[in-house]
Amino acid sequence: MQTEIALSTVIAEKQFFGHPRGLSTLFFTEMWERFSYYGMRGLLLLYMTDLARGGMGLNTSTAAAIYGLYTFAVYAVALPGGWIADRIVGQRKAVLYGGIIIALGHFTMAVPTEVTFFLGLFLIVLGTGLLKPNVSAIVADLYPEGGARRDAGFSVFYMGINIGAVIGPTICSFLGEGINWHLGFSAAGIGMTAGIIQYVVGQKHMEGCGELTEECKSPAARAKAKGQLVKGIGFTIGLIILIAGLNAGGILPLTLVGFAQATGLIVVVLALLYFTYVILFVCRDELEKKRVLMIALLFVGAAMFWSGFEQAGSSMNLFARDFTDRTLGGWWPAVADPVLGLLSGLIGLFGWTMSTHSPEIPASLLQNINPTFIIILAPVAGVLWVKLGSRNPSIPVKFALGLMLLGVGFLVLAWGSQYVDETKVGVGWLVATYFFHTVGELCLSPVGLSSVTKLSPDRLVGQM
Repeated sequence: MQTEIALSTVIAEKQFFGHPRGLSTLFFTEMWERFSYYGMRGLLLLYMTDLARGGMGLNTSTAAAIYGLYTFAVYAVALPGGWIADRIVGQRKAVLYGGIIIALGHFTMAVPTEVTFFLGLFLIVLGTGLLKPNVSAIVADLYPEGGARRDAGFSVFYMGINIGAVIGPTICSFLGEGINWHLGFSAAGIGMTAGIIQYVVGQKHMEGCGELTEECKSPAARAKAKGQLVKGIGFTIGLIILIAGLNAGGILPLTLVGFAQATGLIVVVLALLYFTYVILFVCRDELEKKRVLMIALLFVGAAMFWSGFEQAGSSMNLFARDFTDRTLGGWWPAVADPVLGLLSGLIGLFGWTMSTHSPEIPASLLQNINPTFIIILAPVAGVLWVKLGSRNPSIPVKFALGLMLLGVGFLVLAWGSQYVDETKVGVGWLVATYFFHTVGELCLSPVGLSSVTKLSPDRLVGQM
């Protein structure tokens, strides 16, 4: 009861565009985290397949497998990251620790060696697993009353995600593709560092939010949770050693590409085991079981959507680089060349060199088409849902619309690819594809974030 009063006081006294003041802290934290994530993601596959400019020179299938394993791990590690926050450290500390680890990962990738590249990816996976699920949980905590105001708060929060997703690829693509790949990775780390600083400064606006529940604060509960964490880490390490040993002995031959292709089955098995365990052994009554079952159904739809949507960083990124005319009618060099000339002079002071001629827009810069559409269309979608009133589509209908629009986007890209054999195709094909994907995302993603926080039992909200 006292917590609810404290939260109501925060909401009443400190506002951010009509929302709790703490939302601004989370808004900018997520903005900078998405700046770093999408800025680096736009460079990732291009760097791995590049040889002429100091990249890794991997073939496309190997690079795509690494990219797929990376994105798989980012999502999969969110589950233990949410569990750690729910049971041991609380969401607020989890977000802070996660941000620090992410920044370290980006700066590690800035060191030009193969070892530091993969170590940096590993750190980013761990950090994102702690930050990503828990920052959304804190947003929900700011609205103890729930309702439409919480939904509106998530829409504002979603804007922060996409502002960062626009700025990140813009800056990192110019630095990474135009100057040096590792300078682009450094820029991503600087962005995450800015997010950490403002998060620490703004924590005072989140009194009582993102803390451990009273049940989990007890010494017995904390000791039990820590014991389970140690066992989980030990089991994971043992499983890795076992698989490595079987592979080395030729009993279970694995290739990087083969393992990446198997992650789809791994995800399905993990999801089935997790939701079965929660429903049978963690839920306390029939209402909780029904709600978790609904989350499981939403999980299936979201997994199908994001498996296609994430092609933006892999196959669609390569399509932009290899098969898309990025001169944009000849105006791009006229704009870019003077800017690159100035940058060349500045970085020459540090002993670096770069090409001062850029005939095409950087391929990774096209990564910000989607978030730009989000910023433009998100307010329209918000107004539309309100205007529809009682005719507002249900959550399952919105998920279905999202999936159908994702498919329409790929049909557009498949149509455009028919002309690749003759010449490079216009950028409009990618723009149209991203438009349909964006509208689908607006149908599925904000309502998914909000719905899961509503349906989850309080002690499981980070995991969910």
